[in-house]
Amino acid sequence: MRRSQAAPGVESSCQIRRHARSAPALSPGPSTSTSPPPVPPRGSGSGGTMFTSTGSSGLYKAPLSKGLLLVPSALSLLLALLLPHCQRFFVYDLQAIKDDFQIWRLICGRIICLDLKDTFCSSLLIYNFRIFERRYGSRKFASFLLGSWVLSALVDFILVEAVWYSFGIAAAGNLPSGFLAPVFALFVPFYCSIPRVQVAQILGPLSITNKTLIYILGLQLFTSGSYIWIIAISGLISGICYNSKMFQVHRVLYVPSWMAKFFSRTLEPIFSSSEPTAEARVGMGATVDIQRQQTMELLDRQLMLSQFAQVRRQRQQGGMINWNRLFPPLRQRRNVNYQDDRRSEQQASPPLEVSEEQVVGGVKFAEKSRIHILS
Repeated sequence: MRRSQAAPGVESSCQIRRHARSAPALSPGPSTSTSPPPVPPRGSGSGGTMFTSTGSSGLYKAPLSKGLLLVPSALSLLLALLLPHCQRFFVYDLQAIKDDFQIWRLICGRIICLDLKDTFCSSLLIYNFRIFERRYGSRKFASFLLGSWVLSALVDFILVEAVWYSFGIAAAGNLPSGFLAPVFALFVPFYCSIPRVQVAQILGPLSITNKTLIYILGLQLFTSGSYIWIIAISGLISGICYNSKMFQVHRVLYVPSWMAKFFSRTLEPIFSSSEPTAEARVGMGATVDIQRQQTMELLDRQLMLSQFAQVRRQRQQGGMINWNRLFPPLRQRRNVNYQDDRRSEQQASPPLEVSEEQVVGGVKFAEKSRIHILS
């Protein structure tokens, strides 16, 4: 009777817990034990619930992300505060590139942001997207940025010409400067590979997830200028082409091994961050890197399991209103009515009082019947 009174989502949650306990831990390399690592506490080493599971905090194992945070931001501040007369060399003017053949603007105008708001938003996004450098490695991450940066320059020309011939709007000389297109391109693998988990729910279908803050930053960057939507669309198109391996772009636009070795020996010691010592080691791996990889995989697994439980719970509740709470199912109502009847019968029928004479008489009658059967 207790089992029929259980809530609709209890059985699915118990199955998810049993599945999480029985699932083996995934380890990328050798480890000292095959048992799964313990569950880390919420908010330790993962950036909290509002951020994605980026592993260790800080910029450890992300030298390229650290370089993209420090160098362009410092140059942007330098041009805005101390050298404002030099900003004309970093203007992203496609009209000057096409008419005056100023090809150097394709490089200078697409590296440094001249607007400090764009610098701030893009820096926050690059810091949150450092998870891809840890997962892919610095060389593959740099190849993605290089490929999306080159492809977006070609898409910029196409979009500007399409806007001119379609609406008569000349946007070639008003495009925002900076390393913005590869930042928008990183939203493609972020949407495809990072699992989402619900943090809070607003009005049923509207929910706040661990990826909401990143999307809000992207929307803020998208609305910071008049023609930045051209850069955003070109970045998303280049990110889709590179991430889906369309036209085999990843085999043409990539960082060669000799260049990666050169920068790893010269610049990586400068931008590399020390290992965080205050972070608790979670996992059973033989090395610290394996332990962090196990932690990231365990967090991703927990996110997917919680997302699955949330979908099951929403299906059982029936959308925005919990109809099961207002109108209980027929089987549950029958069980409740049956239990109420049993309780009323027990309360209505008082306990019978048995006297000592009746007990003695019953014992004598049992002995006589036993003697009769034996004879």
